[in-house]
This record gives sequence, structure tokens and C-alpha cells, in this order.
Amino acid sequence: MIRKATAHWEGNLKEGKGSLSTESTVLKQTNYSYKTRFEDGATGTNPEELLAAAHAGCFTMAVAAMLTQKNITPTVLDTEATLTMEGLSITNIHLSITGKVPGITADDFIAITKDAEKNCLISKILNIPISSEAHFKG
Repeated sequence: MIRKATAHWEGNLKEGKGSLSTESTVLKQTNYSYKTRFEDGATGTNPEELLAAAHAGCFTMAVAAMLTQKNITPTVLDTEATLTMEGLSITNIHLSITGKVPGITADDFIAITKDAEKNCLISKILNIPISSEAHFKG
């Protein structure tokens, strides 16, 4: 399987602008710029936001996959990924998942989320600290 995305940029770093597109067209010439990356209030996206979204999605699907292997179907799984930057370095990502999962205990849910924290595909390729917390709704 191969996935593709493209980036287009015009101009210098601070006044320039660009767009991001994905093969699926979910992103189609989506604006990104210095302002969307490093300042608040600008409309558009940035690589760090997209990485956080990818990690949240990957982690949540990994939890769903692990539950499915146990013949358990979650009612709802919601994850927030918080990516922290210091200067021009990404220093960590924290994943906070809330799950309504009938048929397991809170301890079982926490164990599954800790496994997913370490083993989802995005977690495996990142060389930064990754942490998670689980909120179980039964």
C-alpha cells in the first residue's frame, strides 16, 4: 500500500504561503503558511496539527482493533492528541482517550490503551516521548 500527499509553496518563509493536498482529496489545496504554523488566529493547517490528527486516528483505531480481537465492540472512542513544541522541536505527544466500552473493566481498557500507545504505527515511527491517559465510561 502506498499513500501520497503533496505540498506546494510560493514565496519566502514568513510572507509565503502554500497548500497541502492528499490523494483522498480530504485535503485539497488546504492553506498552510508561517502564520498557520507559528501564530494563533490564522485560517489553515500546519504539519504539527496534521501529525497530531494522524496520531489520534492511528491510536484510536489501534484500540478498536485490540478490542475487536477480544470480540468487544466499543460504543464510542474519542481521542485528543496534544503535540508539544519547544522552539523548532516536537518534544512529546500526549494521547487522552475516552471510551464507552461495554463488556470490559476500566483496568482492561487502560491496559489496552497502554498497548496501543506503544504499538500503533505512528507511535512506532516517532522518536519522542509518548504518553496516554484513559477515561473509561463502561
